[in-house]
Amino acid sequence: MIRRRRLPIPRAWVSPLAILGIVIAIAWVIVAITAPLWVPYEPNAQGLPRLQEPGVDTLLGTDAVGRDVFSRLMTGASVTIPLALLLVAVSLVLGTVLGAVAGYFGGWIDEVLMRVTDLVMAFPTVILAMVVAASLGPSLFNAVLAAIVVSWPAYARVTRSLVLGLRQQNYVLAGRLLGFSPLRSLLVDILPNIAGPVVVLATLDVGTAILLLSGLSFLGLGAQPPTAEWGSMISSAIQNFDAWWIGAFPGLAILTVVLAFNFIGDSLRDVLDPVSSGERQAAGVATAPTAKSDAAPSGTAAAS
Repeated sequence: MIRRRRLPIPRAWVSPLAILGIVIAIAWVIVAITAPLWVPYEPNAQGLPRLQEPGVDTLLGTDAVGRDVFSRLMTGASVTIPLALLLVAVSLVLGTVLGAVAGYFGGWIDEVLMRVTDLVMAFPTVILAMVVAASLGPSLFNAVLAAIVVSWPAYARVTRSLVLGLRQQNYVLAGRLLGFSPLRSLLVDILPNIAGPVVVLATLDVGTAILLLSGLSFLGLGAQPPTAEWGSMISSAIQNFDAWWIGAFPGLAILTVVLAFNFIGDSLRDVLDPVSSGERQAAGVATAPTAKSDAAPSGTAAAS
């Protein structure tokens, strides 16, 4: 009888938070892809009663102009989530390339690129994004460009620090002696070894990207009416505080997506960096006996 070997699943992926994050993220991605096909009403149609509470006909109620909140919420996922993923992907590629070039070559190239990075990081992220978006003009495309401008330096910094630690390793030096070009050395020897931390950063950054894009739309610098976008939906709810459902459900949608990608990022970090995960677990185990041993003498002294 032949036994089938089961592939070992890392413990981090079977934790409740990891499973919850994966399920929520997959559900929202499916909604973002398929929502235009099955939403009950046209997102911008205004034929329903205004400010109708959640019920049977309108699952999440209607807004101030008679649009179905549920249809707009589901359609908004097709806008917010893909743009956040695109933002993270572009920032990842741009920051990784610049950070790798700066860390590998060093010298004046490193100085120029890192001073530009420091210049961008010197300003608060949201404030700088607001300034860039306002200068380009209020639109969803300009909001994404503004978010990219303020997002890539984090990837450049992380990548540069990782490349600095790897470029003097023996296998990298051996590749240089064999005649590898700088591009081949970066692609073959260095980038595969720094992919883990960068991917973890990108996963955690998806939630930040959603918050940033929604915040710009909330301030009127991103999606413009009547586009169904979560941040603009919350902004329109300010004028109708009594109709709590207009802003509550888009806020809950943002909350669930951000938490889901944060859970996935934490689990991915534990999988790709088992050393730090083991250190955290060892620290947690080590503190318990210490506390017990500290308590024992006091109890003994009290008994005596």
